[in-house]
Amino acid sequence: MPDTSTAHARLLSAALHAAARGWRVFPLRPGTKRPVLHGETACPRTGPCSGGHAKWEQRATTDPERIRAAWTQAPFNIGVACGPSGLLVVDLDEPKTKNDKSESKKDAPGGAANFTALCERAGHPVPDTYRVRTASGGEHLYFQAPDGVRLGNTAGTIAPLVDTRAWGGYVVAPGSVLPCGGYEAVGGAVPLPVPAWLLSILRPAPKPVQAPTVAVAGQSRRYADVALTNEARNVATAADGTRNATLLRAARALGRFIATGDLTRPQVEEALRGAAAGNATQPLRYYDDVIRRALDWSITHNPGRGKAA
Repeated sequence: MPDTSTAHARLLSAALHAAARGWRVFPLRPGTKRPVLHGETACPRTGPCSGGHAKWEQRATTDPERIRAAWTQAPFNIGVACGPSGLLVVDLDEPKTKNDKSESKKDAPGGAANFTALCERAGHPVPDTYRVRTASGGEHLYFQAPDGVRLGNTAGTIAPLVDTRAWGGYVVAPGSVLPCGGYEAVGGAVPLPVPAWLLSILRPAPKPVQAPTVAVAGQSRRYADVALTNEARNVATAADGTRNATLLRAARALGRFIATGDLTRPQVEEALRGAAAGNATQPLRYYDDVIRRALDWSITHNPGRGKAA
């Protein structure tokens, strides 16, 4: 039989080690990635929940006594609440197919390869930051999130099989074990600050200035035309190594106007494609893909005129 006392001690040590770094941790069910904390319907409204139900992000802690009290109960895996810990974690997944023996899984580029290509297009090497190998063979790259910027989660937005976890997201910490394997720190002593080029992609696009309530639709469209001109100019004049990030942010900003009907999608695509092509360092189909993905995201996440936000 497995030595449960050894498992308790090892996981408790890993949880305390993460907390000593300033990362807020909470217990995950043994052998899984699921939080062990009670749900809202079963909340006793006592203790940490005396002021209302506290979810895992609110319950995560760096308090050694609370951690010892939890991890001596069972060999819990360790969750790290990224936002409260001041972290942005880039999750590089392995390709998944219904048939693991398929050649397509072996030949398809994984998240690590896609992220490397993204870094190369930005003109920078892959950051040598704190790195964790996941149970499935992927990687977690830990970064120090900037102060004053509340980053959310993304799923395949910046590249295929590349997700990010920040506020509202958590990752499984090294030392945790799943049936398919464990999580292990494999490089980088500390999380580096989020690279500026990556932050420019992840930072929420600024909302357009709201037109006065007395403005008519024509005024709104004129504002949209000015925004289209300005964003296209930003892309056309972007310095080498920043064009991809500038193009992505421009498309996200302009997608709002497509959602409200002030600009048409072909109009935006043509303007941004022409701006990117002026000093192209990548094939035009690459820029087309960036524009398409960013517009899809923006239109999905922004309400149309007359719809609730």
